Amino acid sequence: MASRWPECVQIREVGPRDGLQNEPGFVPTAVKLDWIGRLADAGLSYIEVTSFVSPKWIPPLADAEEVAAGLRRREGVTYAALVPNMRGLERALRSGIDEAAVFMSASETHNRRNINKSIGETLPVLREVTAAAKAAGKTVRGYLSTVFGCPYEGAVDTQQVVRLTEALLEMGVREVSLGDTIGIGHPRQVEAVLEELLGRVPPDRLALHFHDTNGLALANTVVALQMGIRTFDASCGGLGGCPYAPGAAGNVATGDLIRMLHAMGVRTGVDEAGLSEASAYILQALARTGGDPGAAAGDCLTGGDRDVCS
Repeated sequence: MASRWPECVQIREVGPRDGLQNEPGFVPTAVKLDWIGRLADAGLSYIEVTSFVSPKWIPPLADAEEVAAGLRRREGVTYAALVPNMRGLERALRSGIDEAAVFMSASETHNRRNINKSIGETLPVLREVTAAAKAAGKTVRGYLSTVFGCPYEGAVDTQQVVRLTEALLEMGVREVSLGDTIGIGHPRQVEAVLEELLGRVPPDRLALHFHDTNGLALANTVVALQMGIRTFDASCGGLGGCPYAPGAAGNVATGDLIRMLHAMGVRTGVDEAGLSEASAYILQALARTGGDPGAAAGDCLTGGDRDVCS
């Protein structure tokens, strides 16, 4: 009988963007760049480094251009950034990012709070951004938030999730990351949503983005693994949260996810010791800027694994 477990899983590190966007203090640009370099050195092959949203709305990422342009690039690493519209894409392209990430919500109210547009108004904007990014030689990733529940509307219709996932893929997005934005999803719900989606969408076009509000992110990951998902977002130290999603806790900690996968014999290409050092580094930086140093404890690991995921 074939194993339900993969040999290898891809990790999308979102800490420098999703992890810092909700922090109260401003982490200096030089510290962000050093942290991103440490994450790359630890073997993370995909790092979302910043967001080209207006600094008015996300002050902690006001230095997006400086971060993207100042990267100490490591061969084999994709450096991505979130872009909300054509203006954001133009800034991102000038700064030399590798991949643009577009975003929207599966619930109408969160989409309006987060983007200030209805879902119907958002889709043409994302279609334009995706086409322009691809014309510039960039790949595009899509985020679909509030898939497992909305802080304003509660339950979200799974058929709406399917429809919007297909719409993002049809416009040219290479992969859709399904977000449990407020961390209320549970294993049985993850199974139900994926059963609907996987009848229409190949598993290699999907990723999962779990927040850990109720401590279920790893349990939800196990269900997704069993159903064929091989790509997961995570944040160094479990940092993160959405400014427009009340009650959202941090993302699943990269270290917790890596430790579980390695214990299961699943390769990630990430060195645990290097990741622990990167986590300790940002923990100390956040302590100096008034952030939450305790949030990073999840990645303070020991040991190492220098196996490369190929």
